[in-house]
Amino acid sequence: MDDILKAVEKEYLKEKREEFSPGDIVKVHERVSEGSKERIQIFEGIVLKRSGAGTREMVAVRKVSSGIGVEKTYPVHSPKIEAIELVRSHRTRQAKPYFLRRLRRIR
Repeated sequence: MDDILKAVEKEYLKEKREEFSPGDIVKVHERVSEGSKERIQIFEGIVLKRSGAGTREMVAVRKVSSGIGVEKTYPVHSPKIEAIELVRSHRTRQAKPYFLRRLRRIR
């Protein structure tokens, strides 16, 4: 059964995604449609977690905007995600650094 799922999912995977891990700072270029227009919106923040595999892989990104923490969860292989760009790489000792939520500033 897994072989069948992998064969079907293979055509939907985005091969050109950059490698990143939790703790890294990334820019997510998301395609946003407003009415009949489309534009690219960039969300820059720190990666809190990666979960799932294949087409079901998700990434949670957090940033602090005007003193308020904002978290978004994106499907990595979504057609609405134009690119995920690695800004800065950080080494963390935890797989999911949720302690960053308690910090006032990230950077």
